[in-house]
Amino acid sequence: MSGSPTTTRDVHRAVVTGGAGFVGSHLCEALLRSGAEVICLDNFLTGSPANVAHLQQDPRFRMIRCDVTDFVHVPGPVDLVLHFASPASPADYLRLPLHTLKVGAIGTWHALGLAKDKGARFVLASTSEVYGDPQVHPQPESYWGHVNPVGPRGVYDEGKRYAEALATAYRGTEDVNTGIVRIFNTFGPRLRADDGRAIPNFIRQALAGEPLTVAGDGMQTRSVCYVDDLVEGVLAMGVTDHPGPLNLGNPEERSVLRIARDVVEATASTSHIVHIERPADDPQVRRPDTTLAQRELGWHARTPWRDGLGHTVQWWRTHVAAAAAPA
Repeated sequence: MSGSPTTTRDVHRAVVTGGAGFVGSHLCEALLRSGAEVICLDNFLTGSPANVAHLQQDPRFRMIRCDVTDFVHVPGPVDLVLHFASPASPADYLRLPLHTLKVGAIGTWHALGLAKDKGARFVLASTSEVYGDPQVHPQPESYWGHVNPVGPRGVYDEGKRYAEALATAYRGTEDVNTGIVRIFNTFGPRLRADDGRAIPNFIRQALAGEPLTVAGDGMQTRSVCYVDDLVEGVLAMGVTDHPGPLNLGNPEERSVLRIARDVVEATASTSHIVHIERPADDPQVRRPDTTLAQRELGWHARTPWRDGLGHTVQWWRTHVAAAAAPA
């Protein structure tokens, strides 16, 4: 992180909804490293107890199994609520469309109610998906997006857009100190093998010696951010009063085909690439304008793509491929 945000509070005790998920578990780790107590809320629908198993021995960490679409209660004081509960990959939200909408609406409402009750700062994990298949490139926070509300991705896109509106209303009418971060494609250790997104798909296929399945011609672009960098940005947002929305992502853009080729190289795989039908409403381009994050938080993504990919592949070999190997 270059520079630092204007700090307005110390975080002694934090709640992370979806804390056993990919990004949520990394947030729990980072908060513990900072000296905070952490209450992790998760229903394990897409998260996993294994993601936080190594934290269970820390007396400052507490895991509560619950669904934030039900009533949420956390005893004691809370300084920060990070709302990261939601299916996030197309494979998950296409399988769980109603729950995805419920957690975007009712889950966000309950998490905001918790922040209001505790007088806590609230940070919503929104998404670059609110920009849809963008007609403005790169995407600044001022862009309203190009979203198909009745398309297959609509349950996630519109759930997050509604959550942004709800957080903004709570800030304006309920005096809750809310902030919104729009997260762009993120990768790193703990991505599920069945996550369904491009990078975990490619790594799983490459390590198994299977063909890498690239949607369409692969010329659609993505900007991918290593998870450690993203976590720095989220926590920097958590200690400010900035309302957002604020983009967090790596503005370096590369094609999906290039990503697939880089995965083959990083894994030393003999796999080849095949092309499959491209999903409906798959964005042609996706790249954040991170000017606001750099100015307001002093934040930018620092981990080079190949370094992050190497860390992710090594974790995959150790934790996923090894676990899947026959005894």
